Amino acid sequence: MVQQDFQRRMPEASRDLRKPVGFWQRIHIDIPLLFGLLALTAYGLIVLYSASGETKFYVQRQAVFIALGYVAMFTAAQFKMSFLQRWSPWFYLGGVGLLALVLVMGSGAKGAQRWLSLGGFRFQPSEIIKLAVPMMVAAYLGARVLPPSFKHIVVSLMIVGLPTVLILEQPDLGTSLLIAASGLIGLFFSGLRWRYILGATFLALMSAWPMWQFVLRDYQKQRILTMFNPEADKLGAGWNIIQSKTAIGSGGIYGKGWMNGTQSQLNFLPESHTDFIIAVLAEEFGLLGVLLLLLIYLFILGRGLLIAARAQSSFNRILAGCITFTFFVYIFVNIGMVTGLLPVVGVPLPLVSHGGTAIVTLLTGFGLLMAISTERRKVSI
Repeated sequence: MVQQDFQRRMPEASRDLRKPVGFWQRIHIDIPLLFGLLALTAYGLIVLYSASGETKFYVQRQAVFIALGYVAMFTAAQFKMSFLQRWSPWFYLGGVGLLALVLVMGSGAKGAQRWLSLGGFRFQPSEIIKLAVPMMVAAYLGARVLPPSFKHIVVSLMIVGLPTVLILEQPDLGTSLLIAASGLIGLFFSGLRWRYILGATFLALMSAWPMWQFVLRDYQKQRILTMFNPEADKLGAGWNIIQSKTAIGSGGIYGKGWMNGTQSQLNFLPESHTDFIIAVLAEEFGLLGVLLLLLIYLFILGRGLLIAARAQSSFNRILAGCITFTFFVYIFVNIGMVTGLLPVVGVPLPLVSHGGTAIVTLLTGFGLLMAISTERRKVSI
């Protein structure tokens, strides 16, 4: 009986294996995701052109890094996921080693030490960790029985905690929170039991006061206090948020027109080409322009979640979920801080704000998503 059933199902399996593979799948490109990213980066360049003011250096530099990012995305899409799973620990250890090196011989400005200069090339190792942590968490949990046991949860938290603490020492609160979020998202996608989620939430609430007293620096505390009452220091700590809200509100539904924003063009809005670029978009393109950007983001996020849901292995599913939800956290935190709902922590708007290695890192992550999406499905008989 078993042999007859095997022979009956063999032709169907053979047809699946002989099914022709399309051109885009052969080169490991997910077309819907690619279209969404192209629309986002093109829209971002238009907004950045206006936010740059008189100099267009930022736009030219952004275009170069976007091109490099797409090359990195295409390259990352060619990797086999089994290869990435094996090499994730080494990638992670290399990233942690670079973070430790930053504390010893890093360079920086304004009291922050976040960069390494090697052979005339200057980069932030924390950008590498943004990919290394989710890959390591996915590799560790994907090789074990899920949902994870308490022991495996503790090990995963240690994997996330080490680079988070090193980045917090630079100090870079915004990036450290993003790194921590990416690892916790991986735990969630591994099927974490609700009792652990509720327990972690309780511990987080209980640790709020010790964090305030012993971990946060004075300027970080000031940012949190400014979120609740920016008018208390209108010309100091509250200036950014006040000008940002003014720009967003003055845009109305249709905006003032491209390059016609008063807050951004007259330099009232600080960091208009980086952290507060969505305020420029809201002032010049109005509510409709912001909604268009959010629709593009929503399309990319939806595609990422679909790829995660269709993933063939635990490693693929956890990694795809990490990349997608970390991208969402970027968007949420940036818009939240620009609108005054969250403290200003220096998180750029992904693929819209001016950036260098951050753009390459983000697009490399989407390349991994494409590798997961276009991986040929195994035929089970």
